[in-house]
Amino acid sequence: MTRVAVITIAHGRHEHWRVQCEALARSSRLPDEYVLVTMGDPELAREARARGARVIELDTTSAELPLARARNVGAAAALSAGAHVLIFLDVDCVPGSDLVRAYTQAATDPSTKDHLLSGPVTYLDPPPDGGYDLSRLDELDRPHPDRPAPAPDENVANGSHDLFWSLSFTVAANTWMRCGGFHEGYVGYGGEDTDFAWTARARGIPMTWIGCARAYHQYYSIEAPPRRHRQAIVRNATLFHSRWGSWPMRGWLDAFVQEGLVSYTDDEGYSTAPSV
Repeated sequence: MTRVAVITIAHGRHEHWRVQCEALARSSRLPDEYVLVTMGDPELAREARARGARVIELDTTSAELPLARARNVGAAAALSAGAHVLIFLDVDCVPGSDLVRAYTQAATDPSTKDHLLSGPVTYLDPPPDGGYDLSRLDELDRPHPDRPAPAPDENVANGSHDLFWSLSFTVAANTWMRCGGFHEGYVGYGGEDTDFAWTARARGIPMTWIGCARAYHQYYSIEAPPRRHRQAIVRNATLFHSRWGSWPMRGWLDAFVQEGLVSYTDDEGYSTAPSV
């Protein structure tokens, strides 16, 4: 029997997590394990345990959360519980009713079981009074235009690893072990998901988009570019460049340069200490 684990990492976003739990309970295929890794959030850890989740607490006093490490810890817990399929969902993501089933099928199908698998994500508008109607999420389906969005009855193979995102993705346990998890040198916002995807590509793991594995990202206000994360973004981008010889997150980095928050030279790369 195939055992499936859903893995979520979180700091704050308690109400978003509750909505995710409710949506998972409506799934056409329920997960066998629900692993929550909290980062410096004992209140959420207590609530999750009371709801029956497998909880791992990471203590952190830093504003820059250990996102890469948290995903690795969650995967290790799922594997120790016997999971064959690892489904990673951002805490803000509400799974469509068939997401778990579709990811499980793709991760066990001989044609895609060795692939990095991801599904379309819709960014939702602010919820109406009373919250989102989880029974009618498909009516809100409007996948992000910058990612492949196959129809629910379609998959798209040979996708670009540059378009991978960690909001919603799946790998079989053996594929996770081949990829080696997330590089824990990335701390705070940005870079770790692109590094993970490039590592998968370097190790011959194809990328496939699963049309039926739809997720819905709950609304919250964002800062564009994410100025408060610029130090982590610059540091993580520099690590990525040292590993791959290419700069990730160029849109954000160049926006910081234009605003005078970050400097760039060919010799030194990006720096959060602007040049005079």
